[in-house]
Amino acid sequence: MSKSENKPFLIEKDADGNFRLTLRSTRYNSQGYPLVDIELQEEVFSSAAAAKAFARDKFKAQPGEYATK
Repeated sequence: MSKSENKPFLIEKDADGNFRLTLRSTRYNSQGYPLVDIELQEEVFSSAAAAKAFARDKFKAQPGEYATK
């Protein structure tokens, strides 16, 4: 069975036009069902690039680990 992973860094634009970064981690229960934990970061960014730079500096994010919404 192949398991598709969510990208661990989600960048979303909020209603005020600011960008927020959410960390996602996926684990699997005994039946192989994915359980996704999310953690919204407190920081607010003026651009998606600033959010990516923060993730790169603080969490050592690599290219291809970002999703946008």
